[in-house]
Amino acid sequence: MAPTSVPAVTLGNGVEIPQLGFGVFQVPDDETTAAVTAALETGYRSIDTAAIYGNEKGVGRALAASGLPRKDLFVTTKVWNADQGYDATLRAFDASLAALGLDHVDLYLIHWPAPARDLYRDSWRALERLAGEGRVRAAGVSNFQPGHLRRLLEDATLTPAVNQIELHPGLQQAELRAFHAEHAIATEAWSPLAQGAVLGEPVIGDLAARYGRSPAQIVIRWHLQLGNIVIPKSVTPARIRENFDVFGFTLTDEEMRALAALDRGLRTGPHPDELN
Repeated sequence: MAPTSVPAVTLGNGVEIPQLGFGVFQVPDDETTAAVTAALETGYRSIDTAAIYGNEKGVGRALAASGLPRKDLFVTTKVWNADQGYDATLRAFDASLAALGLDHVDLYLIHWPAPARDLYRDSWRALERLAGEGRVRAAGVSNFQPGHLRRLLEDATLTPAVNQIELHPGLQQAELRAFHAEHAIATEAWSPLAQGAVLGEPVIGDLAARYGRSPAQIVIRWHLQLGNIVIPKSVTPARIRENFDVFGFTLTDEEMRALAALDRGLRTGPHPDELN
């Protein structure tokens, strides 16, 4: 499939991000290069990593070997909780950039608010500086709740372009998505398939049978139609290709409502108020 089949979401600062990207959470570094290479060969152009994943070097190797122009790639990484604070964040960014082998990243995120550390506003000032210097094309956050965002915005000179959050049919985050819409913050979904926990839902299975698709394809399609940016992860080439093949069908409004009824507060990861 051609990479042009992926629609772009225009962020609040005018930068465009592919709506469907490829995540490498929990992929060992020595497996990451092959997985990212398969994703790029499939047509993905947005790759999402993080310092804490320990696989930025593997991502960098795949990007370098791909031969693709840098302008055609969208690379996201994140600063870890232990590196929060103004100076520490700047140092962490330099380390990530070196690991990736790049001279800039397209999106840099504060990975978690880590409220007990109370450093995310200082970290955000560092991201504002990096954005001002052009070393990051867009700055954002991850796992921030409305209260964290309100506090961040009190003295921010830059509104986060993205908030990457756990989001899937079992955890639809309506309040947070409404806050994002009000403040022109794009919603990006991690764990978009709930690590498989929602794929056995009868309504998803029924839709998969109706469309001749896999349950994962139905859920990814649901994300896209909601307007979410979505970053499914796999290390299996066939699954990587399957997760990309989600543009040849459209769920009806009634089917979208049926999937909306699956929301039950199911978290596969920690609550953002509790991880520090």
